[in-house]
Parts: sequence; structure tokens; C-alpha cells
Amino acid sequence: MKRCGRKGETMYQDKKIVVVMPAYNAAKTIEKTHREVLAQGIVDLVIVVDDKSRDETVAIAQRLERTIVHPHERNLGYGGNQKSCYRLALEHRADIVIMVHPDYQYTPLLIPAMTTMIASGLYHCVLASRILGGYALAGGMPLWKYVANRGLTFIENLLLGAKLSEYHTGYRAFSAELLRKLDFSCNSDDFVFDNQMLAQILWLGYTIAEVSCPTKYFPEASSINFVRSTRYGLGCLWTALTFRLAKLGLCQPAIFRHLPADSAWSAP
Repeated sequence: MKRCGRKGETMYQDKKIVVVMPAYNAAKTIEKTHREVLAQGIVDLVIVVDDKSRDETVAIAQRLERTIVHPHERNLGYGGNQKSCYRLALEHRADIVIMVHPDYQYTPLLIPAMTTMIASGLYHCVLASRILGGYALAGGMPLWKYVANRGLTFIENLLLGAKLSEYHTGYRAFSAELLRKLDFSCNSDDFVFDNQMLAQILWLGYTIAEVSCPTKYFPEASSINFVRSTRYGLGCLWTALTFRLAKLGLCQPAIFRHLPADSAWSAP
């Protein structure tokens, strides 16, 4: 159900939908991604945060309709980019925030489904999983990344007490209510930010929902190399381990220090 809201906004179930795009050298794909995002008919605003791209990403983004472009003066990293994305989305009165990478690896066609799951009040966080439905390898995910994804996810589920199909997708939707409760100040500016964010959400006792998502791997799609992937994987394991130790009262990691713990949490 789409209704008219504040001037210039379409509003979905009386909620403002904002898509954030953390961009870095996305000149070849951002316009196509943006076009499909707006084609879903429910997005009120797109916020592109550019992390000091070396190509024409900013110039192209500035020509896109219904879009705010925020260029970083220096490269802050993937996590630093997301911190700007969520801050700006909340400043622009978003009710639901969806992160869509501008590299067209994830299809914007899932935006209505993810939005509905949050707008209904059933969930505050929805992930688009490449693993559900068996799309990862079919979409071209390298075998070594698939194996690493499955292994990491298995260990993380044990330590975090969750049952997710994967923690490593970059396609996510959040309620503004949830984003306001999270503290990003101690989170990494690198790729492990994604994982720390999910750990914080689980720490607060929220259920994370998932939808199946086909993905595409091609030269223009963003990816990190083996060395950075290894560093990311170790960071994920450390996040999950410190989560478990903190729940047992054996340590107090900075990323959870200012968050109220879910008293109902128990290890599986």
C-alpha cells in the first residue's frame, strides 16, 4: 500500500523508505542499479555516499533523480562509508533503510519484499541471503569464497546463538528504530563492520530475518582479494568469540559496552 506523505515523498504504509548506496568506483553500474531501485515504486530517497572514488561515480550520481550525494574527502573504508550512510538516512527522517550496493551484484527487485517485512512490524532487520535457494555458486561465487562463507557461518551461528544462512551479504534492510539503538562509534571502518553490526543486533535480542537473493559475479562487481578476505574472516571469528565471552561475563568488548544486553539470550 502506497500513500502520499510529506511533500515529494510517496510513503509506503506511512513510512519513508530510504535506500543507501555505499559507493566506491561504481561509475559503470550505479546508474543501472539506481534505475531499478526507483522502478520498485516505493523508494522515497536514495543516498549515495562516495568513498573517494577514482572514477566518475560522483558526477554520475549527482545527475540521478531523487538522490543525495555525499562524497567523502578521504577514503574511510567500507565500514566508515556505512556509518555515513546510516547517519544521513536518519537525518533525512527515514523509517526504513535499505543498503543496496551500487555495483549491481544484488538485485533491487527484492526491495518491496524486504520493506514489507519491516513495515509490517514483524522484523527490524532483514538480510538478502545468497545462500538460501542455492544461488551463490550458480551466480558465479568463487568456490573458495563459498566454502569460507559456509564455514564461517557455521561457527558464527554456534557462538552467536543464531540460525542464519549467512552473515556476509551486503544487501540489508533495517528499521530506523533499530538503527537508533546501535552504537557504531567503536565498530571497524573496514569490512568487518558488517559483522559487528549483526552481532550488535543479536546482542540486543532482535531476530534477523532472511530472504533468498540471486546474485551476479562479474568484473565490475565489487570484491575483496584473498588477503583481505582472510583478514575479514578472522575479524568475524573474533567478533563472534567476544560476543560469546561477553554473554558469559568474561569480557566487555567495546562494541557491546554501551548496548543493553538481551536478558533472554542463551547459548544453543
